[in-house]
Amino acid sequence: MQDFFEFSLGARVLYQMGLASELGQVISNALPQRRAFIVADKGVVQAGLAPIELVGIFDDVPANSSVAKVAEGAELARVAGADLLIAVGGGSPIDTAKGIRIVLTLGGSIPDYEGYNVIETPLTPLIAIPTTAGTGSEVTPIAVILDEEGQRKISIVSRYVTPTLAILDPLMTRTLPPRLTAATGMDALSHAIETYVSTENNPLSDSLALAAIDMIATYLRDAVHDGENMEARSQLLIAATMAGIACGNSLFGVVHALSHALGGKFPVHHGTANAIFLPPGMRFNSEVVPERYVRIARAMGVNVGGRSNAEVIADGIAAVRTLTADCGLPTTLREVGVPREALPELAELAAVEPAIFNNPRPATPEELLAMLEEVW
Repeated sequence: MQDFFEFSLGARVLYQMGLASELGQVISNALPQRRAFIVADKGVVQAGLAPIELVGIFDDVPANSSVAKVAEGAELARVAGADLLIAVGGGSPIDTAKGIRIVLTLGGSIPDYEGYNVIETPLTPLIAIPTTAGTGSEVTPIAVILDEEGQRKISIVSRYVTPTLAILDPLMTRTLPPRLTAATGMDALSHAIETYVSTENNPLSDSLALAAIDMIATYLRDAVHDGENMEARSQLLIAATMAGIACGNSLFGVVHALSHALGGKFPVHHGTANAIFLPPGMRFNSEVVPERYVRIARAMGVNVGGRSNAEVIADGIAAVRTLTADCGLPTTLREVGVPREALPELAELAAVEPAIFNNPRPATPEELLAMLEEVW
């Protein structure tokens, strides 16, 4: 029985098909700010912003948000006199925008704010419009920024980092290619699974995580293989946001520790990395919280009646692996260009990565290396 937990819904969330095309009216109804600066993926065009004044666009956002790009974007926003940031894109543009609002409001550089609750003051308003159903960054108090010089990922966690408003419009995800649909969907699944077994889990985040697992297991294949299936796109987008709210409250574990270590050294998509690391991470943790992995297996569609925990958990892990393969994603590190000689360093990095501190089972570098070897 838990003595205490804290839970926050964070961002205000608006969902509607086609809502992004009415963005100007949404802003007028929700916020007093009028000088908008857009942070977006390449190719994202402005639409529906009237009567808001657009003072700048920063679309030079890399696949992994970086300290240098945050500094560049913050300076452009400052010179433009922006009083509102709008992030349009996947996890990298949204995290870049989170970083920009930190530096724009408080000055300094991103490494100054690394850690938990370093930021203790409200920031420039930020609207997040996800174009992927994956990171849930549109509702999380977390920003992960790549330090290219140090070859590591910087994690910043504060309730003030959470976007002011999240706009969920499934039409914004319709043109996402199958491979990215799959990778971002597996990212959302990893969020839901990790937060459900985190040491910071609570009944509110549990309910969101389990529902998200069910929805992703049900709809991800359809969205990958038929991108025009708007029911599948809609359900995935909502599930990713639900998983984002859950993990924003209850945090991550060993899977994300391994993925962050890998992403600091190799240009592997974060969702793809999580998909690769989920099976060994689940197997490792199931030894200490088996009942939670039984419940995850049920949410994945595994029949649990009259069967041992070990059988159900094995089938739950297999269901995750099958979902990954069915969606056309790699299941090994060698497939994404990671050399075997890099594994010991990755294990050492993962052992001190902040995400690992909420894992239900402590993991030594040796145990992490064994997990890396398992999926190499």
